[in-house]
Amino acid sequence: MNDFAPALLTDQYELTMVSAALKDGTANRRSVFEVFARRLPSGRRYGVAAGQGRLMELIRDFCFTDADVDFLRRSGVVDDATAAWLADYRFTGDIDGYAEGELFFPGSPILTVSGTFAECVVLETLILSVLNHDCAIAAGAARMVTAARGRPIIEMGSRRTHEEAAVAAARAAYLAGFASTSNLAAGGRYGIPTTGTSAHAFTLLHDDEPAAFASQVAALGKNTTLLVDTYDIAQGIRNAIAVAGPDLRAIRIDSGDLSVLAQHSRELLDSLGATETKIIVSGDMDEYSIATLAAEPVDMYGAGTAVVTGSGAPTAGLVYKLVEVEGRAVVKRSENKATVGGRKTAVRRHKPTGTATEEIIVSQGVPDHNTNDRLLQRSFVVGGEVAPLPSLAESRDHLRQCLISIPWEGLKLSAGDPAIPVTVVPTA
Repeated sequence: MNDFAPALLTDQYELTMVSAALKDGTANRRSVFEVFARRLPSGRRYGVAAGQGRLMELIRDFCFTDADVDFLRRSGVVDDATAAWLADYRFTGDIDGYAEGELFFPGSPILTVSGTFAECVVLETLILSVLNHDCAIAAGAARMVTAARGRPIIEMGSRRTHEEAAVAAARAAYLAGFASTSNLAAGGRYGIPTTGTSAHAFTLLHDDEPAAFASQVAALGKNTTLLVDTYDIAQGIRNAIAVAGPDLRAIRIDSGDLSVLAQHSRELLDSLGATETKIIVSGDMDEYSIATLAAEPVDMYGAGTAVVTGSGAPTAGLVYKLVEVEGRAVVKRSENKATVGGRKTAVRRHKPTGTATEEIIVSQGVPDHNTNDRLLQRSFVVGGEVAPLPSLAESRDHLRQCLISIPWEGLKLSAGDPAIPVTVVPTA
């Protein structure tokens, strides 16, 4: 496999623009790019800013290796002058934006990238790749967490997506409030709690279900979860308790009418004396199926495919647009894709009780704000140096507080207006 650096995770037109700008002398013009969403995905009332931690690590290491430059020159993508520029590339500008775990709405300036045109435009594809993916996953996962009403959710979508996307998705889901992941790479890289016991294949491997359960309990102890729906669920529960005893930690059900099965399973477990044995359900869970089980005796959920696909919205719809050149606001005016020029500053207004009421975005200035308001942007990169970042645990708590702050209507799963209105004040 070719060992290319993160710099080649980009689109060709970024480099052809650099080539042209180097030739005509505009490459070094001081520029400001912004990342924002024109609209939220259908049915969503808020977005979740996620991926900044991953992104800053990639930007810190973003450079073109000798192999990269040689490939670009040989393939005719760049000329010699551009190749020489790329060989010396290091981002030296500034990046500001919403904290990881912050909520965003249409027009919110999630990320602001300042520097020369050339050094900023080269980062476009990488920035959008990371943020569009992680913001989408985090928003869908946050809705699932809300629907679960405090019951833990396990992220288990690794087998439903690209291997690296699986790790990023596990991180974004944990940020959103998931309790753990099945993905060991996510555990190793980010310190996310991992969990997992067995699949149906393990049960089928053995001569019968009791033998499989006995083997698992012998290896892992009674503080394990037995998958009871390989054959007959009721008999599976009886076998599980017969083997492990009434102090078995949990059973898992992965198929069928989960509402009915959860009720029957609870009744059967209680009748067998396993009153503390938990019930975990999985199998194509999303926020809607989780919500339908709110009144059922379910203790934990496992969600996979819906998590890693953003629960129907696999991209956050973010764009990366030039809004300022040499201190002058620039505006894209194409139909349905117009932008507001100038570097933006955002503040979120709150009632004295802490409930968010509005987001104010000002172009080329700072919004008026008082003690109940909160400025939303922070520094990520200053003069090319990555600033200290909050931990994943701190960002996770930040999102939890943000979700508490929005009006309760904003947490509904039904389609509706954004949770709070956004007012954009353009430059004069």
